[in-house]
Amino acid sequence: MPIIEQSDYNFPSIMHRNRHISTIYAALIKKFDVPEYTRAKHELNDGDFINIDFIINDSKKAVILCHGLEGDSRRTYNNSCATYFQQKGFSVFAWNNRTCGGEMNRLPRLYHHGAVDDLDEVVQFVFNKGFEDVYLIGYSMGGVQLLNYLGWTKIDERVKAAVSISVPTHIKTSAEVLKQGFNKVYLKNFTIDIKKKLKYKAAQFPDFINSDQIDKITSFDEVDQYFTAPLHGFASRDDYYQRVSPEFSLSNITTPVLIINSLDDPFLGERCYPRAIAKESAYVYLETPKYGGHCAFPLRNSTYSYAEKRAFDFFESCKSA
Repeated sequence: MPIIEQSDYNFPSIMHRNRHISTIYAALIKKFDVPEYTRAKHELNDGDFINIDFIINDSKKAVILCHGLEGDSRRTYNNSCATYFQQKGFSVFAWNNRTCGGEMNRLPRLYHHGAVDDLDEVVQFVFNKGFEDVYLIGYSMGGVQLLNYLGWTKIDERVKAAVSISVPTHIKTSAEVLKQGFNKVYLKNFTIDIKKKLKYKAAQFPDFINSDQIDKITSFDEVDQYFTAPLHGFASRDDYYQRVSPEFSLSNITTPVLIINSLDDPFLGERCYPRAIAKESAYVYLETPKYGGHCAFPLRNSTYSYAEKRAFDFFESCKSA
């Protein structure tokens, strides 16, 4: 029964028992240099592109990093994770979802939690460079994409294991939690960034995007009902939430994957801790530290986080299993 009730994570101070302090520290205060990446503009089958930042080591093993909502390949959590794994001898591939990474994409399509076709393009990009052992790490929305990829598609045996961090396995409850209390601060920041992006898209494609609806956005309700769902072939916001929530496909996963969701994560609702599935599955592991915030997990006297260290240990355990 691969469920980890007791986590080895020890928060660095009493201050970090506060979910918001941990989350804000990791997102805004903590700094970590961007690795010396090479960037490739990867052309997609539909005529669009994504940017992939990578570092090649003399190795056949690689880790793919999937960023969170309105993030990019150079977010602090990605930078520290990339550097940690580079020092462990891995090549690193940190990809940018469409519209992310500083360059707007060509097509009306945006990114979303179910964009597993784009993630598969990155995996194939890595395979084509000769890597034989490939590992995946996803943060928040990137963790959702990772879990959906494992649950929806036939996985190549070269993909050995994955770790999903601070991941909303049930999207609707996560969207609802972000409307509550102090969480509205995070929600407002997201909607400000998303509005800017949608206005740019509306200027690009006025026939696809109704600019009048952009100013109506106050939460993900409007974002997903007016934009995410119709632009990506979903019948409605609720249809989108249902179909892209990993909760409904975790039981299909046959690749070892560790989910690390802290119990104090301000972005996660009650249904984002899939204990029942983890108890039944031979492949889905769930670790629920008492503290850690969202994509944070700071460590005492270290610039790294518990997340990347735990991910490396999990990958090592999968090799010896």
